[in-house]
Amino acid sequence: MTEEKLAQVKIAGFVIKPDAPEIRHVYDEIKEKFQAKGIRVLLVEHSAKMIGYDDGIDFIKLCIESDFLVSLGGDGTLLSLVRKSYSFHKPVLGINAGTLGFLADVTLDEVDTFLDNLLVGRYRIDERMMIDGYIQTADGRKNFYAFNDVVITRPSISHMVKIDASIDDEWFNTYRGDGLIISTPTGATAYNLAAGGPVMYPLTKAFIMTPVAAHSLTQRPLVLPSDFTINLSSPKDKVIVMIDGQDDYEMQAGEILVINGAEIGAKLLHKKERNYFSVLREKLSWGDIE
Repeated sequence: MTEEKLAQVKIAGFVIKPDAPEIRHVYDEIKEKFQAKGIRVLLVEHSAKMIGYDDGIDFIKLCIESDFLVSLGGDGTLLSLVRKSYSFHKPVLGINAGTLGFLADVTLDEVDTFLDNLLVGRYRIDERMMIDGYIQTADGRKNFYAFNDVVITRPSISHMVKIDASIDDEWFNTYRGDGLIISTPTGATAYNLAAGGPVMYPLTKAFIMTPVAAHSLTQRPLVLPSDFTINLSSPKDKVIVMIDGQDDYEMQAGEILVINGAEIGAKLLHKKERNYFSVLREKLSWGDIE
């Protein structure tokens, strides 16, 4: 199978971790490295204002003009950038300003080497599954995309939620408990893992449905192919729908949450030699005997 490559490597569009003006000097150093390799750097407007620059550009213009996008921060910054830029289908590179992340895996001291490899085609573009969903209300649809997960949860700690679930319009289960997680393989190591769900190889195309504090011991995580359509509703009570832990919606009783696998996945730029299982061992301490 032929690996996807960038058509050209001339312009990089940067988005910086929000509320972190101290990252300015890091951005300046990285910008110099990109420019030294002949790659022009664009900076989104809100990031530019945060670090005291006046040369930022509109986000849509950034996505249109850039050959690839760069997230400077951590996994949360990259996740947000992937979701917001999804309709432009531009590959996203994660430069981690902290420790090694699951998604943003290029560290600051690896930038020079990565750029050298990028310019000679030694890199990978991984396509990660996205969720294409909407909430059907009496007034129409509220559409969204999710990269990690969609979570239905109770609006208050004193109430248990009841969630009716159908697959391809056929009822199959009613969940009772604190909530339900519908995760992509990328999101398997996020809330899904904390709730007892399985780890999945990130390039798999599947949904993971994991109940949160289920009221019955018979409820277990379920893995489904991504070409199924999942419908979820709360028959009597209002619930909260969280998208990637970053956006939330109130879903009223009788409204329907519809989950589909997006036709096109998100594209992440990675080091050619990146090994997902090595990242798992480092982040989750797999194999430790002490």
